[in-house]
Amino acid sequence: MVLLNALGYAGRGKLRWPQSLDPTGLANKGIKMSSEDWYRKRNYLHFDRPVSEKTAAKIIKNPQTVAAHSFYPFINYSIHSSKIYKDDNDQIAVKEKNRPISYAAHLDSHIYSYYCHILTPLYEKQLRESDLERSILAFRKLGKSNVDFAFEAFNEIKSLGEKFGGCTAIGFDITGFFDNLDHDLLKQSWQQIINSDSLPDDHYAVFKSLTKYSKVDKQSLYKLLNISEHNPKNNRFRVCTPEEFRTIVRPNALIVKNLDQKGIPQGSPISAFLSNIYMLNFDKLMSEAVKEIGATYYRYCDDMLFIVPIEYESTLAGFVRKELNKLKIDINPNKTEIRQFISLANRFLSDKPLQYLGFLYDGEKILIRSAALAKYSERMRRGIRLAKKTKIKRNRIKISIGQKPTKLYKRKIYERYSHLGGRNFIKYGLKAAKLMNSAAIKKQLKPLWNRLQEEIKK
Repeated sequence: MVLLNALGYAGRGKLRWPQSLDPTGLANKGIKMSSEDWYRKRNYLHFDRPVSEKTAAKIIKNPQTVAAHSFYPFINYSIHSSKIYKDDNDQIAVKEKNRPISYAAHLDSHIYSYYCHILTPLYEKQLRESDLERSILAFRKLGKSNVDFAFEAFNEIKSLGEKFGGCTAIGFDITGFFDNLDHDLLKQSWQQIINSDSLPDDHYAVFKSLTKYSKVDKQSLYKLLNISEHNPKNNRFRVCTPEEFRTIVRPNALIVKNLDQKGIPQGSPISAFLSNIYMLNFDKLMSEAVKEIGATYYRYCDDMLFIVPIEYESTLAGFVRKELNKLKIDINPNKTEIRQFISLANRFLSDKPLQYLGFLYDGEKILIRSAALAKYSERMRRGIRLAKKTKIKRNRIKISIGQKPTKLYKRKIYERYSHLGGRNFIKYGLKAAKLMNSAAIKKQLKPLWNRLQEEIKK
């Protein structure tokens, strides 16, 4: 059989759901649900106050109440990051990037969490029935990290390469994933998950709040309400009262509505789950297609990896693009990687190292990406400089009141930037080196201790 036979594949094995969509009916359907893990206390400021689990449960477990609920606008801000990479001329380059983050009001967040909680078992059952459990990696409780996922993929490359005398790893990245999810297709995916021709009123209310959502820029909001960005709480329990929301926030045109027929906010407790169900039929199709040719498919959010026999390289690439176009999303051509791995003279090597989930693999060695090491070094330098400035400032105060100056406080520095800490980049790298049995990663990490000491002594 050939790869394009997969075009005839149709989804099957839909789940049945009680007409009332009562989540308690799941137990009778053989679907295991965890206890009340939908509730998580959030301490940030928003338009409403934090609510207890008991209070939240009374509201979110009543479909009529959810259907009539008025959702507050998301509060929005951007995370600025600098990505360090090597360009086509093998020169170090820096790319600036702003990632928008939106966070929902407290009660709204509990509603999103709860609906994610009751829909997840249905999605997981479809993954099991379609043999997709090993393929879909992100936003699922698998007890694994990207280190595990990357290592499994590299082992799969080697296994398939040895089987066929070589293989090709093809990595695709979707452009603006969350911003381009088509609302009609997302609704169809949601209906498919619950095996219904339409969304019940409560589900539709949640869907509508995430597609026709509103947002308010955090910085502008705080400025309008005279809230300090450095000490926002200051005896506050909410950003403003409902009266202030109606009379101050609304009239000042701070609320921006999403008028497009695509896009959902990044940051809500259900957004990641929705991105997965949006791709479900595509995932099923890809899984069926690669099985026909003895290949493997992985997807980590918008990052896809196909490991295929070399002769199917061009056929697969065109097939994937065609199916993604049906979802109204596009591949980022600047992030597409095609790497051939060949067995030659008792060695297994690639024409160029494959980048996957923060690691590089050339068939023999596994390395941490140089960009990650550079990012760590820059953060380490900034952290130590800040610690030194803090020390100078405090010592000035101590000297002015007749106390002896103190030396640089190193404990937190070591906790954040060395193997002496609990969770940091170095410990992450050491964990990866151990799991992947990579002497090359250990060699990469070894000089970082000396760099840390040198920066401290400056």
